[in-house]
Amino acid sequence: MPGLQRVIRQFGFRSQASNIILAEKFNYKSKISKAIVMITHLENLIKKAYPAFNSRDIDTALSTFHADVQWPKAFEGGYVSGHDEVRSYWTRQWTEINPTVEPIGFYQRPNGTFEVTVHQIVKDLQGNLIFDGEVKHIYTLEDKLLRRMDIEIE
Repeated sequence: MPGLQRVIRQFGFRSQASNIILAEKFNYKSKISKAIVMITHLENLIKKAYPAFNSRDIDTALSTFHADVQWPKAFEGGYVSGHDEVRSYWTRQWTEINPTVEPIGFYQRPNGTFEVTVHQIVKDLQGNLIFDGEVKHIYTLEDKLLRRMDIEIE
């Protein structure tokens, strides 16, 4: 959707209010404005999920996930499915490593998925750095919730 990509580059997506104003400018019935509303919704999910993950508030993070979420096991390979498996995976993961993830960019891909560029820092439990870099989290939404995440390392 070239028009949307042009709007993203020109205006950016810094706040929900500016996104709504921009969507109104383009008329809510247009593809561009619908995409802007979806990106705003994704931003709101991300702004709730990532701080919750970083503070180990599993219930709040899971409230942004679809009941049948597919979540990657980044350090093990494969996926877990559903809230209970994600909870178990994260709980186990946090006994081995201390990851923090900060979103720094949002982009809707032409295939309808959403790319969230994050700055990820992973330390072992003694505080030694394991990883510090940018990673792309690719989301699929369903029923206005995070349904699947894939990871791309730059």
